[in-house]
Amino acid sequence: MKFDDLLLDNLALSRLEYEIIVERIQREPNYLELGLFGSLWSEHCGYQHSKLLLKRFDVNHSRLLVNAGEENSGVVDIGDDLAISFKIESHNHPSAIEPYEGAATGVGGIVRDIFAMGARPIALLNSLRFGPLTHSRNKYIFNGVVSGISNYGNCLGIPNIGGEVSFSYSYIDNPLVNAMCIGLLNKKDLMRSDSGSPGNLLLLAGSGTGKDGIHGASGLASTTFANERELRPTVQVGNPFLEKKLIEACLEIVYSGKIDGMQDLGAAGLTSAAVECAANGGNGIEIDVSLISRRDSDMEPYEVMLSETQERMLMSVKPENLKFVINIFEKWDINSEVIGTVTDTANTVITDNGKVIADLPVYILTDPPLYTLNGIESSEVGISRNFDLSKFSLSNDTPSNIFLKILASENIASRKFIFSQYDHQVQTNTVVGPGGDAALIRIKGTNKGLASATDGNSKMCYLDPYIGSQIAVAEACRNVSCTGATPIAITNCLNFGDPEKPEIYYQLDRCVSGIADAANIFDSPVISGNVSLYNGTGQSDIYPTPIIGAVGLIDNVNKYCGAGFVNENDLVAVLGVSELSLDVKYLAGSEYLDVLHGKVMGAPEIDMDFELKLQKTCVALINDQLLNSSHDCSDGGLAITIAESAILGNKGFELSSEIDGRWDSALFGEKQSRIVISFNPKYLDQIREICNINCLPYIVIGEVLFDRFRMKDFIDINLVDLSDIWHQSLELLSQ
Repeated sequence: MKFDDLLLDNLALSRLEYEIIVERIQREPNYLELGLFGSLWSEHCGYQHSKLLLKRFDVNHSRLLVNAGEENSGVVDIGDDLAISFKIESHNHPSAIEPYEGAATGVGGIVRDIFAMGARPIALLNSLRFGPLTHSRNKYIFNGVVSGISNYGNCLGIPNIGGEVSFSYSYIDNPLVNAMCIGLLNKKDLMRSDSGSPGNLLLLAGSGTGKDGIHGASGLASTTFANERELRPTVQVGNPFLEKKLIEACLEIVYSGKIDGMQDLGAAGLTSAAVECAANGGNGIEIDVSLISRRDSDMEPYEVMLSETQERMLMSVKPENLKFVINIFEKWDINSEVIGTVTDTANTVITDNGKVIADLPVYILTDPPLYTLNGIESSEVGISRNFDLSKFSLSNDTPSNIFLKILASENIASRKFIFSQYDHQVQTNTVVGPGGDAALIRIKGTNKGLASATDGNSKMCYLDPYIGSQIAVAEACRNVSCTGATPIAITNCLNFGDPEKPEIYYQLDRCVSGIADAANIFDSPVISGNVSLYNGTGQSDIYPTPIIGAVGLIDNVNKYCGAGFVNENDLVAVLGVSELSLDVKYLAGSEYLDVLHGKVMGAPEIDMDFELKLQKTCVALINDQLLNSSHDCSDGGLAITIAESAILGNKGFELSSEIDGRWDSALFGEKQSRIVISFNPKYLDQIREICNINCLPYIVIGEVLFDRFRMKDFIDINLVDLSDIWHQSLELLSQ
């Protein structure tokens, strides 16, 4: 049977790829078989334009128990026979079409990736991007996404402890919804997505299979979409209460040692789950679709195999353990059914009441063609990066007015309105919740804690993908270091436009290299991640947006630092610089340029070796309990960073240092590798000594006050008024 180009396009297959399929299997595929190829060879499952680039990530690290790309998620040894598994993943296109369900099922999917490893989910984070809230459509998407995340996570009983949100015209009609989950496991309980031995039974558990989500991997996540209404049926619908029961039942089964492998059903549904298990186990599988429970009685085998119905898990079970496993599912009131067997044929065989309807070699299904393009930087970007920022004259507006405009902007204003909808105290492990640099949770039964943060600056990546992606790694790790934890591993979600365009492939190529090099410098391996391409509408692509999720380990969870000022008369200093004055070049990619001039221009800079020294010094100061607060200086610059510490601690600030040269770059420049700290004056000599030993510059710039925020003649405002502006702006914009 030959297929026309329209059908192939709907399956995200090119005519050339179809001819490759025919050549490899030595015949024409039937419709079901073509659907299997369409999903497994799609960008979402097959990583056609990124797999070769991702090989740059170093997987040879002593802490890794499972390497990136081998399983649902990487696993990192944290000592005491414990390990953590964490990953960040996108649900961008579904969230653009159905914001609530798209975001909710994004949370459900990442949680299943984690407990599929035998890890109990202990924390959720997210990273979100939207168009400006001045547009009604963006408000609808924004509110729907936040509600979807909060409702699904809250129902699961997993604390949502942190994240970040940014706004830009780049994301109009194509929001980014990246969900991250951290899980804790005993190393002996580590589970794999393995088929087990020939003769094992394939057990499908969870929701009945429905028509939701068909072509989600091939038709939705692997192309640039245009018609929202046509794509609505490809969005999955979630049931968090069923997922909660699945977590408990599956982990009980894992702890029993009675299964040989487990895999969640996510993108491409049963097709991806079963074939990946077979590939990992080096075996074949045979599935009888007539044995699969269906929510819709008129479903065809094609729909059953490609449905992305949520809350389903696939297990490989020895026949003698089947009754034990089914009994546990029955105890949790979860449906389970044997749908097939593991074979020694190395083929994927699908039958319907005993009739063979598909028969394909596993190794061909899991070996899509991979593409390498010659990336070319956009000339427009080059012009923006090389623009002389000194040509922007000082604003005629007052520093105080500009400061308040930036403080109230969508990208700076408090996110409390968002995270207050999340339950971040459930499980009673949260030490530092959302709202600061990084969240911190304790590991019960030990003195240890885990700090985690997500970060990514798309404007910096637009101007320079290599440097911008290094800044993303540095900022995520800097947030973790500001709590007193040492970054130990990272995950990434690579959100880009159409990779078939040379300019977009260039961005992807350079960003991957930047992340790989930065991860090596920090000795924090990339353990997991996700690539989300074709983000855009029509001819418009999003900014390159690599999101980094960093996790750090602290040996004594009681020795941590928050971002807010604590005590009046504490000294305030900046680590990483010896003066406050900054060259105008540090306005590159800044919120100041965006808010005041509507421009994204300049050349971002970062010295990664210096950044590492800064973070190690900060961690040492916190571990010696010399600091009362520690806050990463990034978006908005120094004035905004100090204001946030003041508002978070409900304490004011008085600047004593002089500012020479341009006040706009000094107050709002976004020079990297700076941390604002506060401390008791009696510790000044010790702090000076540690900084000198580490050859790290610093400058004492002022002190903590009671109720005013003063920066010389530039800014003078009552702390209550300052707090109201920062806290209320985003909520008002979203209404």
